[in-house]
Amino acid sequence: MLDMTGKTVVITGASRGIGEAAAHIFAAAGANVVLTARSAGQIGAIADAIGDNALAVTCDVSRFADVKAVIDAAVAKFGSVDVLINNAGVIEPIGPLIESDPDEWGHVIDVNLKGVYYGMRAVMPLMVAQGGGTVLTISSGAAHRAIEGWAHYCASKAGAKMMTEALHQEAAGQGIRAIGLSPGTVATQMQREIKSSGINAVSKLNWDDHIPPEWVARTLLWMCSQDADDFLGEEVSLRDVEIRKRASVFG
Repeated sequence: MLDMTGKTVVITGASRGIGEAAAHIFAAAGANVVLTARSAGQIGAIADAIGDNALAVTCDVSRFADVKAVIDAAVAKFGSVDVLINNAGVIEPIGPLIESDPDEWGHVIDVNLKGVYYGMRAVMPLMVAQGGGTVLTISSGAAHRAIEGWAHYCASKAGAKMMTEALHQEAAGQGIRAIGLSPGTVATQMQREIKSSGINAVSKLNWDDHIPPEWVARTLLWMCSQDADDFLGEEVSLRDVEIRKRASVFG
């Protein structure tokens, strides 16, 4: 396991699923972890379970002021932010584009795309000043192909993928490592929402078709290592057997 002692990791959407798993995995590797989500009770309980090297900060990633406050709180508590994990994401309401509610559709863009931008924008000045850092963003196969009922999700994930590429182009020379991760289908609450929609082939998958969130968390930890530098500015996929081997994820 990569030694993250003395490093500080900010994780958005940390109240459950991939974010919660990442908090535990990074803490076990020695990192200070800052958990963010709208649900104060849930992230507070996770932080309490981890201990003194964890901080819970309530945050709505669709608001830049909230995201900036998280970064400021992380620096005040731990002195730096070495890794940002853009994990927060939503997919509901799932449904045909012609029936979509513009406000609800726009909210998905606010969280999944603008939330990624806000995280990058809030942390970049700090990382540049301290000589570098790592920004990891959860992507999706939906960033590469349209899926019925997911127009908002596909568009937002495609935009987030491009944000990773743009960040790499602009800031790699200043020490910022930007990589996206397409995990495939993961056994989280989002998959329950997809299942209940009954729309498209993904909703027809069995629960045991999905990988556990801990696999994603371990991959994120590996992505902080030099071994992942081959993928800077790009996206890695957990569907790739070679990636699973390099990240010590099997199955």
